[in-house]
Amino acid sequence: MTNPSHRDKRQKSAPRPGTARAAFSYPDFRMMWTANFLSSIGTWMQNVVLPAYVYQRTGSASVVGVFIFAQLGPLLLLSIPAGVLADKFDRRKWLVFAQIIQMAGSILLGVFTISHSPIWSLFFAQMIVGIGNAFNAPAFSAVLPSLVKPEDLGGSISLSSASVNGSRVTGPVVVAVMMSWGVTTGQVFLFNAATYLFVTWAVLRISIPSVAKSSEKGLKALTSGFRIARERRAIGRVLLTMSSFSLLSLAYVGLFPAVADLTFDIEPKSALYKWLYATWGLGAMFGALAIGTVLAGMDKRKTARMGFIAFAVTMCAFASVRGTVLAFITAFFLGIAYFGTTTALTTVVQSRLESEVRGRVMALWFMAFGGTIPIGNVIFGPIMDAIGSRPVLYIGAAWALFLSWWCNIEKIDNETARSV
Repeated sequence: MTNPSHRDKRQKSAPRPGTARAAFSYPDFRMMWTANFLSSIGTWMQNVVLPAYVYQRTGSASVVGVFIFAQLGPLLLLSIPAGVLADKFDRRKWLVFAQIIQMAGSILLGVFTISHSPIWSLFFAQMIVGIGNAFNAPAFSAVLPSLVKPEDLGGSISLSSASVNGSRVTGPVVVAVMMSWGVTTGQVFLFNAATYLFVTWAVLRISIPSVAKSSEKGLKALTSGFRIARERRAIGRVLLTMSSFSLLSLAYVGLFPAVADLTFDIEPKSALYKWLYATWGLGAMFGALAIGTVLAGMDKRKTARMGFIAFAVTMCAFASVRGTVLAFITAFFLGIAYFGTTTALTTVVQSRLESEVRGRVMALWFMAFGGTIPIGNVIFGPIMDAIGSRPVLYIGAAWALFLSWWCNIEKIDNETARSV
């Protein structure tokens, strides 16, 4: 007979459903998360070094914006077909294929940088990385939540977001140390290429749940994600919100080297710049983790609206302060608001999707989140070159404040319930 006190202890120690701790208790999720975190460290080493390298060679925020378009633009153009294929074909083989493409692009970046090749050749290599990322993102976002039970989805999304932003912190720190030891920019890119092997290994080891294959073909399959977003008003509103937020408020993410230089006189090639970027990334990691820990029990619809207000306030502070110390402090809190908000919005979308359509709808999410950022970079890069970075940051803050009112998913849900 089981001792009641022992049973009570087990119940007390069991993780609360929906928390990060609950999601991390699944072995396959834990393996995939760890592999992705290690791979993401290499990705963010490359992401922080490449824009700084391009800005150092060209001195132009506009050119940096074009490179960000090469990295993220394919998300806008290829996410839909990639999402359809992720729902139609074997996701294990598809993910391995995507890792190989990204690895090839990073190897080319390393070779071209070491050989001091023309800027256009680096753009070509970065475009290959971007294409591989566009193929990977919908499939990966569909697989990871399937490794936990539906009630623990919020915790898995929080941990996934924290993984991205934890690597945002670790990557710049690691690259700063490596470069202080004499490692070159090109060698950093080659190092990143090797890290794709972590995800490849995990994908081959875990058990990926099978999903029902869609019978839709051709144009109907390509547009099914849009149809779902149109029929489910809340999902459509979140996607439109994220799209405009990325376009008008998140241009600073890709243009961070120019923002640091023009706003705070911090040179992108300096170690100080990498620490500033890491500080912002640390804040983003805490923002993501908060969704699956201290804010796990809070309605994510309300969390997102509060997050937009926090983003507007912290962005204004980041744009207004003078001096390095205040730059670091405001960057940290801006990171918290930025990724706490986006993680809450991701949870709202993912919690409303069935496994068989997740890839297609999440393709729209990546178009909205990552795909429109490069367009904002191309638009606001020349503006930064002409009038400085602060006006661009203030525009982003003003739009976030508007979204705190417009992205009222709770109201939409209530109206939908009344109409049924």
